[in-house]
Amino acid sequence: MKTGRINFRAAALGLSVIAPPFFWTEAAMANPTYQLLQFGDLNGWAEDDHQAAFDVFLSTFGDMRDPAWATICDVALQGQEARDFFVRFFKLVLIVDGQDPLFTGYYEPELRGSMTRGGPFQYPLYRLPQNSGEFSRREIEKTNAFEGRGLEIVWIDDPVDVFFLQVQGSGRVVLDTGGGIRVGYGGANGREYSSIGLELVRRGVYQSHQVSADVIRNWVRNNGEEGRQLLWANDSYVFFREVNEVPAHMGPLGAMNRSVTPMRTVAIDPAFVPLGAPVWIEKDGADPLNRLMVAKDTGSAIKGSQRADIFFGTGDVAGRDAGRIRDDGRLVILMPIQSAYALLPDVIA
Repeated sequence: MKTGRINFRAAALGLSVIAPPFFWTEAAMANPTYQLLQFGDLNGWAEDDHQAAFDVFLSTFGDMRDPAWATICDVALQGQEARDFFVRFFKLVLIVDGQDPLFTGYYEPELRGSMTRGGPFQYPLYRLPQNSGEFSRREIEKTNAFEGRGLEIVWIDDPVDVFFLQVQGSGRVVLDTGGGIRVGYGGANGREYSSIGLELVRRGVYQSHQVSADVIRNWVRNNGEEGRQLLWANDSYVFFREVNEVPAHMGPLGAMNRSVTPMRTVAIDPAFVPLGAPVWIEKDGADPLNRLMVAKDTGSAIKGSQRADIFFGTGDVAGRDAGRIRDDGRLVILMPIQSAYALLPDVIA
């Protein structure tokens, strides 16, 4: 969030800078640059499954209230050939904010749990308390700040799994009595997110290219109390809610309160990318990926116009695949035509 892709620092040179687009917030970087591209500029556009992306877009656009998007949604509902729909009714907008592009992956974990505390099940998933912002992660876990308040949803057998569930934001819990529950993001304590991987690099334990989710898990589990305290370097703490209304065959709920779709959904920074917008992803790395996706989710670590987190699915295999992704590339937004031209008033339609 890239062999032969454009150099983003070079691409920024010479691009005009105008007032921020209508969907930006004050959190956006100052003086971003942007550019209209052609569909022929996209690597692999002709080979993609546009219908798969169109189906995901159809499941999402009902929550988009801007009039420009409402018009697009009305057209989509009339029945369209997918590839032609995207080409006819959208323009491609590349936004560069000076930060290096970065693509990562996320997934829906599966944890082991119990509805009652006992045996290995000692680590709670909490509902959002009224005073959620009063405590850091260290204070919550070291002092059991919320114990005895009836906030526990379920008890988990591994504190490392709890931590990574909080990073992912949603997951499934397989219960010791059979069956299971699903949990989703319920809120946070408002503290800034800090990367545990970067903390291990800062301490000299690993070099940056050595760090992955599995490496972090193993280090924490193999280092007892020191491992537990490493997790406290991230002050951010996430609370959950039950979301059992989502059918088991569908993905977890994203930021739009809609199920996310494996390999067709990305989490983005809504300061730059409208939630619900189609986005073209070109990810380099060991497993290059050129694909049309939909921006249905966000995340506290997803910051910047060229930052995206790809949803890989549910379970351990998806987790391993997602954990290996840390690649360069580019993200291009598909915008309604009138909205795209409004961003670049000197462009002749």
